[in-house]
Amino acid sequence: MSSGFVVWFTGLSGSGKSTLAAMLSAELRARGVHVEVLDGDEVRTHLSKGLTFSREDRDTNVRRIGFVAKLVARSGACAMTAAISPYRDIRDELRGQIGNFVEIYCECSIPALSARDPKGLYKKALAGEIKHFTGVDDPYEAPESPEVVVHTDRETKEQSLARIVARLEDLGLVAARGGLAAKGGDGLIAPHGGELCNRYVKADAESARGLPVLDLDERAASDLGMIACGAFSPLKGFMGSKDYLKVVRAMRLENGLPWPLPITLAASPEATRGLAPGARVALRAPDGHLVGTIEVADVWSPDKDLEAREVYGTTDDSHPGVAYLRASGSVHVGGEIQAFAPTTGPLFPEHARDPRQTRAIFAERGYRRVVGFQTRNPMHRAHEYLTKAALETVDGLLIHPLVGPTRDGDVPAAIRMRCYEALIERYYPRERVLLSVYPAAMRYAGAREAVFHALTRKNYGCSHFIVGRDHAGAGGDFPAGDARAAFEAFSPGELGVEPLFFDDAFYSRTLGEMATDKTAPGDAASRLAISGTALRALLARGEMPPSELVRPEIAAILRDSLRSADPD
Repeated sequence: MSSGFVVWFTGLSGSGKSTLAAMLSAELRARGVHVEVLDGDEVRTHLSKGLTFSREDRDTNVRRIGFVAKLVARSGACAMTAAISPYRDIRDELRGQIGNFVEIYCECSIPALSARDPKGLYKKALAGEIKHFTGVDDPYEAPESPEVVVHTDRETKEQSLARIVARLEDLGLVAARGGLAAKGGDGLIAPHGGELCNRYVKADAESARGLPVLDLDERAASDLGMIACGAFSPLKGFMGSKDYLKVVRAMRLENGLPWPLPITLAASPEATRGLAPGARVALRAPDGHLVGTIEVADVWSPDKDLEAREVYGTTDDSHPGVAYLRASGSVHVGGEIQAFAPTTGPLFPEHARDPRQTRAIFAERGYRRVVGFQTRNPMHRAHEYLTKAALETVDGLLIHPLVGPTRDGDVPAAIRMRCYEALIERYYPRERVLLSVYPAAMRYAGAREAVFHALTRKNYGCSHFIVGRDHAGAGGDFPAGDARAAFEAFSPGELGVEPLFFDDAFYSRTLGEMATDKTAPGDAASRLAISGTALRALLARGEMPPSELVRPEIAAILRDSLRSADPD
């Protein structure tokens, strides 16, 4: 790309501008283009604060966006905006000022917009309950000669994106390549949203002295660290109400990017009293240390019943995810965070690597296709079978155990790590496996969490991700949801990472080896399987599980740890 350019999305509210802008920015960043997205809400907050929605003020707002976009393009980057910008003459004025101006018109009929509007604003406007609504009783002037017209009520997002990218290539603004990109600058899959976020700052806790303070629980402290290191990219902080509702209802961020779980900061009404957008607040970890700050953008009360139903599939308070939700604060605080360098060393320092570090290792080893395996249990032969089957099709395997907060009854992380180390030492080709910890909190959100785990492992450099039958479920009678259906709610191009679905594995007496329903003949009598609960019960009685199901070294570690934990 020899010079910068501006991509100007225009269209009515709800026509898909923000979604396509997010998808296009991710694609361009994956191709090495520096992109700055001028978000409409952020512009209104920081650049056009105090402006009304009169025609004069709307023109002023659009001119300000255009001025900043021109500066970004002049620096050689791509500026992208998704403002409604309803008036043709102002858009044409900007076109005359900006050399490479690409206008994308998101055309969508009012009936289609009304049908897809979750807040019912179009219906209210059509009924006269809302006045001066663009496209209903306030004018919207469609472009006469835009570079691209996408019909978002008649074509898929992927079709629209492909046509936009093709036009940018035709104009010579983006280098042509075969198909949409999926690679980052390191040759691995691009991070979710196109870039890894880094929210660590050089300042320390002293810089936050004197600020109001919010206390983090164990999960929120974990989330802060995951956001700061880029593991939760593209998040730059805790969600505001718009992102929260979009995620809960549609598994997407407000900008359209897939994201299945709310990442929120809960607090009590007393702790948040007086907080308003723009305030800077210190964040205190459970150990009493100040670990960062948040610039407050939103303070609101969540609909916990809605979140329980949509995210966990139940409102039963005995579900671990619902129980946490009920016990957490009734007010949420959203905003971008800045994190201070940790005051203590990481968990399992010999295996602690953030997304940049795992990517560097994969690139150094020459990996391009990496499969990730999420686990919160000791690995038995069924897990070994699944990971090795996946490893046959890729360059490397990331064994990525979750070591953040889990529920009571799960095997402690320190014991599990000894098991993983022993298994890799004896039974895997070490040059093709990386053991690294994933210090996130477990949500027990089933199918949604399976998608979440895949997207976050994409940030670590994984192109593929193993999904089990009951991935991230709470067990018992609680619904885990249909993981395959959750993934299929998005196109492969949206997620980027490819899920590898596996049935439960077992030892087949008929075959004399591990297998699944897809590969083994015989009935239940010919099959040996074991659950984590059954394994713990065996070891608690001092019995060793059969070597067909658990490697002897792993069984010995688990047995000895149970004995030391319960000397009686």
